[in-house]
Amino acid sequence: MSRISTLLIAGPTASGKSALAIRLAEATGGVVVNADSMQVYRDLRVITARPTVEEEGQAPHCLFGHVDGAENYSVGRWVEDAKALLAELAQEGRLPIITGGTGMYFKALLRGLSDIPAVPDEVRARVRAEAEGLSAPQLHARLMSLDPATAAGLRPSDPQRILRALEVFEATGEPLVTFQTRPGIPLLDPQTTRGFFLAPEREVLKARIDARFVAMMEQGALPEVEALAARGLDSALPVMRAHGVPGLIDYLRGASTLEAAIERGQRDTRAYSKRQFTFVRHQLPEFEMVAPETAWEAVRASL
Repeated sequence: MSRISTLLIAGPTASGKSALAIRLAEATGGVVVNADSMQVYRDLRVITARPTVEEEGQAPHCLFGHVDGAENYSVGRWVEDAKALLAELAQEGRLPIITGGTGMYFKALLRGLSDIPAVPDEVRARVRAEAEGLSAPQLHARLMSLDPATAAGLRPSDPQRILRALEVFEATGEPLVTFQTRPGIPLLDPQTTRGFFLAPEREVLKARIDARFVAMMEQGALPEVEALAARGLDSALPVMRAHGVPGLIDYLRGASTLEAAIERGQRDTRAYSKRQFTFVRHQLPEFEMVAPETAWEAVRASL
């Protein structure tokens, strides 16, 4: 165990990474640390496929369900939470097994975060008030007129990142990409960190994603989303954009059939899994791609 200080277990949704992380934690006495941007929210356990209470009882789990849905949790805040936790685990001599599907979280650990100035609360409130009622493409068009360099790198369907860029530009007068190109300080030692990306066959993964969404519906995803919708939160908040949530909210409001909502959730999740593959290939070359069936042997061999 002296060779490795941190294990990173990434992969697309429904690839089996959570089960692998728990198994590794049981075998090593390690701690499963969440690196999924939706599994941080306590409002959503079922529809984000967060580990069940029973699974959490098999090994220590950290940074799961510790954030209220009303909070605009960011990669920067996750890094701060992870930094404190990793220091604590290092003191205890316990192996962190960081698992999830959010590539930006892993990239922040390995590359560090750019030093982006804090946005004053009044600026954030003003930008979000002005954005109220605007669609993501409309917000993207606004950003394109102010900060075309940053807008060019963002999807017009990603309101959260677009709003972040608008806030930074409003607060600093500079493009967000200006700050993002400045190097950060890594949290992990690359010499003692190993990263693995579970890569199922695409058709197999598609079938798993579709089947898992149906299973989540059977396990209570709809009442969970109904409770979230009843809170009346800002639709631009990250928790409101978890895969499956927008479609099920439309169904609850009578704007969609349940069948269409399920199909939308499955489709959005499949599209996200493609982006997860693309991100790791282009942004995280340190990760070793492994088939889920051989992942246990591959990771154990690195310890």
